Amino acid sequence: MPQKPLTSDKLYRIAELKKLNASSTKHLEPLDEIVGQDRARHAVEFAMSIKEKGYNIYAIGQNGLGKRTMVMRYLKHHWQPTDDAYDWCYVANFDDSRSPKVLKLPAGQGKKLKKDIEKLMNKLGKSLPLAFDNEMYYSRADLLKNQLAERQELALQTLSADAKEHSVSLSITSQGDYQFIALNGEEPHSEETFDALPLSEQEAFDEAIDKLQIKLRGLIRQMSVWEEDYAEQQQSLDEEIATEVVSHQLAKLKKTYEKLPEVKRYLAGMEEDIIENMDIFLEEDEDQAALAYAALDKKMPRRYQVNILVEQEEGEHPVVIEDSPSYHNIFGYVENATFKGTVFTDFSLIRTGSLHKANGGVLLIDAIKVLERPYVWDGLKRALSSKQITLSSLEREVSLSGTISLDPQPIPLDVKIILFGDYQTYRTLQNYDPEFAELFRVTADFEDDMERDDNSEQKYAQFIASICHHKNMRHCDKSAIARIIEHSSRRAEDQKKLSLHSGDIANLLRESNYHAAQSKANMIRAMHVEKALANRDMRVSRLRDHFMEGFHNGTTLIDTKGKAVGQVNALSVLATNDFCFGSPNRITATTAYGEGQVLDIERSASLGGNIHSKGVMILTAFLTSLLGKKAKIPLTMHLTFEQSYNGVDGDSASMAELCAVMSAISGIPVRQDLSITGSMNQFGEAQPIGGVNEKIEGFFDVCTIKGPKQSQGVIIPKSNVHNLMLRKDVVHAVEKGQFQIYAIDHVHEAMELLLGLPAGKLDAKGKYKANTVLGKAVTQLDELRSNTKSKKD
Repeated sequence: MPQKPLTSDKLYRIAELKKLNASSTKHLEPLDEIVGQDRARHAVEFAMSIKEKGYNIYAIGQNGLGKRTMVMRYLKHHWQPTDDAYDWCYVANFDDSRSPKVLKLPAGQGKKLKKDIEKLMNKLGKSLPLAFDNEMYYSRADLLKNQLAERQELALQTLSADAKEHSVSLSITSQGDYQFIALNGEEPHSEETFDALPLSEQEAFDEAIDKLQIKLRGLIRQMSVWEEDYAEQQQSLDEEIATEVVSHQLAKLKKTYEKLPEVKRYLAGMEEDIIENMDIFLEEDEDQAALAYAALDKKMPRRYQVNILVEQEEGEHPVVIEDSPSYHNIFGYVENATFKGTVFTDFSLIRTGSLHKANGGVLLIDAIKVLERPYVWDGLKRALSSKQITLSSLEREVSLSGTISLDPQPIPLDVKIILFGDYQTYRTLQNYDPEFAELFRVTADFEDDMERDDNSEQKYAQFIASICHHKNMRHCDKSAIARIIEHSSRRAEDQKKLSLHSGDIANLLRESNYHAAQSKANMIRAMHVEKALANRDMRVSRLRDHFMEGFHNGTTLIDTKGKAVGQVNALSVLATNDFCFGSPNRITATTAYGEGQVLDIERSASLGGNIHSKGVMILTAFLTSLLGKKAKIPLTMHLTFEQSYNGVDGDSASMAELCAVMSAISGIPVRQDLSITGSMNQFGEAQPIGGVNEKIEGFFDVCTIKGPKQSQGVIIPKSNVHNLMLRKDVVHAVEKGQFQIYAIDHVHEAMELLLGLPAGKLDAKGKYKANTVLGKAVTQLDELRSNTKSKKD
């Protein structure tokens, strides 16, 4: 019974939109989630509900599936965190300046604290100098100073009186030193008068002066003690005055933050530090004060600034997308400042990273970008394992010397990290990083396609509506919706599926909207979608046009009419990053006396891939089971792709190759108006292949170039029929009987179509009928065996 070609209704599934009651997307309710990704959504929902360490997410899928969009929509509409959000600030550690302290504040309190401290500093900057610039302070300070002077003067007077009793005077030199001089009456002795004295009087003067020197040294030591006491009393007075001012100014602030123990402790420490460093406000040392005020943003002492690292809105939880995950962008860093040639750093120069910003929420990162940046992956694992953010300089990570010397207090970390990546990156991390599975325990696997039925078409229409609403584009009428759904099915390579590559659909809508605008239409219609698709193909089809030129000018040899022995038209697919197309290939087979081997020339020339070689081995096994059960096939068969120079892989040509070999053995010519694609197993059963639409369209285009003929067509596996979403010109040609597509289950059916004879079956005697492909092949082989035997005899 001759094989019947497929009818045109099997080649394309139109979108009937049976459940779509709206006339356009304008009247459709947009979706607040990505259609068809229930599995991934459940995974995200599960991970976000568990607080324990390690339940971070790896979102797997190709680019354009809307992974990030789906996650963002879920977090926006469905995620309800139970914990409060916090502000994080760094402040000075007054005990150890190298280790700044962290303040954890309720959301919105960080900015308030910063402003309150700034106001306090402004008040202290005015009130402290005033407290030390008034008559009361001057009188108390003068009293202390006078008391010291009186004690010192009285002691010196006593020592001077004691010296006079021994005819010695106490005087002060021009250098400010004390000295004793022997007196000659009321006047000091000169050298001449002193030398003129008897020796006994000179010795008496020396002895007296020595004793007085001892008393003087004791007095000087006592005066130093009095000066130290005075300095302490003066310091106490200054501290008393400063304490009164600072305590008064801080009293209200302490009451405001009395329910925040960390802030209370900080304010207490700050009060003590201000009193100890009041000179900063009094500006007694101009250089020191200038350095203390060398802030980059505020005119207040740097040590009392509040560095708000993270500021949150009350009731909101952060969702941060880091598009450039460098070490500094993720973990933060410490800047250096220069003032009058001095390079310095402090806690106010600590800068935030995206991990700080996402603390208490979610951080979304691209996995490949993370792995491309040095030390970022190790840093992330360390932060997730320790549940804290340690601000470690990159210089320290790579063991290089750096100017940063701060060691800030770590910040407790509570974050969910969602990595977006492909399967290859996922497998790499699974295989080579044992910590990965512990830290990213949830996999959100995004589907490439979804089932196509009336309900899913309705959902897809709502998805199209959501893009139109969100991007402020023209709305699509019903014909445009149907055409986009049909394109999606073509993209999925299945009449029963819809592609979930939302990025592709969004781009198509943008381009369709552009063409609608160019034609001044108020809505996107099917013709605008068609024009967008045609223009897209035109932009990326240079390689296809280049290949087709070979068929136009005859440099690529192929016949689409007539018959030829051992020559079959096979189909392959060529692809670039954004376009794929079908290209017919001529497969030829020749035979020579040999040992029953099928020699793959592509393999011998190192142009054949492993899968193609496996396909040749399978067809060899099948061929041997047909013709070599009782005796060895006395032939060697050579098989090749003609004019193929770039390598061949895949097994989709194995049925074509078998038919070429059978033609070469039997001598039956092969129809050149038919082309074939499909793999086979060892039992000759046809197996499905990829790119079936492009392959059929490629041969159709070549037939058009070479001259159409009604008998032309393509043979495909029956299991590929549901993949057919062919171009309209191909469907119309089939509808008019100008092109045929045959769907087969077994390679025998292919032989019958290509060779024009029944394949043949073994009869009761174990022989094939003479007028069959296998019968003629057996006859040829038997004659060859007989001739070979007679020559040997």
